[in-house]
Amino acid sequence: MDPFLHEKLLRGEDTLKKLAETQLTICGLGAIGSNLSENLVRQGFKHFLVIDFDRIEEHNIGTQSYHEDEIGMLKASALGSHLYRISKALVEYSTTKLDQSNVKRSLAQSGIIIDSFDNREARKVVTEFCLQENKECLHLGLNEAYGEIMWNEGYRIPQDRGVDMCNYPLARNIIMLTVAVASETLIDFILTGKKTNRFITLKDFHIAEMEV
Repeated sequence: MDPFLHEKLLRGEDTLKKLAETQLTICGLGAIGSNLSENLVRQGFKHFLVIDFDRIEEHNIGTQSYHEDEIGMLKASALGSHLYRISKALVEYSTTKLDQSNVKRSLAQSGIIIDSFDNREARKVVTEFCLQENKECLHLGLNEAYGEIMWNEGYRIPQDRGVDMCNYPLARNIIMLTVAVASETLIDFILTGKKTNRFITLKDFHIAEMEV
């Protein structure tokens, strides 16, 4: 049985081939990064580099794609195994903490870079590298009331908020809505070249967009 039968019927085999050949680097494997990775591999993406130096903690289970028996494991290692088990995706993983001294070495061979880090310092490193090296980068973030999906052009690095809303299971709905819209935004760019920034508010169930 073909696990991507629905995608082939909906988008066509040529589309699935294009997605399978696209190399993605996902930086930050928390609530957004882990769920996005799993969503994308189930849609036909096959080539991933996933980067995170954190370990899985008990409070991650409610909003991230990890399991209780993985508590204490490195997120990058656990997620790499998940993606391979889903569809035998080709996954490289890195437990490097990205900074100015290693970002070029870590990301130089990347295709499309997805920034789903949860701190300003890491976002700044990725943003500046992508601008300097002319790399395509999609930034994903959450605030208490909204989700944000923005391409590198015009992106402004937010201040750290202190308390991370992604630690609370009741935030899962805005997390998963952001993941779904981000997946469609990414696929639209790969297939058409169109870049669209999107802002999502859960309270009024609104998705606003602005082309880059």
